[in-house]
Amino acid sequence: MSVRGNGRTIFAANAHNHIQETFIMERLDETDLELLRLLQKDATLTTRELAQKVHLSPTPVFERIKRLKSEGYIRKVVAVLDEEKLNCSFVAFCYIKMKQHTFGNASKIMEAVQDIEEVGECYNISGDYDFLMKVYVSSMKEYQQFVLRILGELDCIGGLNSCFVMGEVKNTYSVPVHRR
Repeated sequence: MSVRGNGRTIFAANAHNHIQETFIMERLDETDLELLRLLQKDATLTTRELAQKVHLSPTPVFERIKRLKSEGYIRKVVAVLDEEKLNCSFVAFCYIKMKQHTFGNASKIMEAVQDIEEVGECYNISGDYDFLMKVYVSSMKEYQQFVLRILGELDCIGGLNSCFVMGEVKNTYSVPVHRR
């Protein structure tokens, strides 16, 4: 076994007795965790700015970020837009119940939401409902049209319940970053 980066490299024989290298990730170190925290707060920070904050030179910081991306810790970098300025500030949470619990019905819903621009998030959930969608529209009237014209076309939906956001209390877009 040889050490490489934050993990270990293990050599194992596969079915054809060829030596195969498998990288097993150990825990991220404190610098990796701090980089993730900083990037969650402001992904526009330059490598040089990040390097100053974690007390490293830019090259190792660049390499760490590249590794964090390739290993899937950083899935993507996006801009957070202002719903009000884009006339999408009417936010509804829509709970969906399938007519029947079948793979086909679940697949139809999961495929359909991929192409529905108003759906910002969709989760398959447990409990009384099967899916929870976060829907962005401009008004109650537009939400009504969304339910009738878009969701109403999905014959696999057996029922829905909606609740409406009166005010946002917390939305960090962040995942807790700490040692586990």
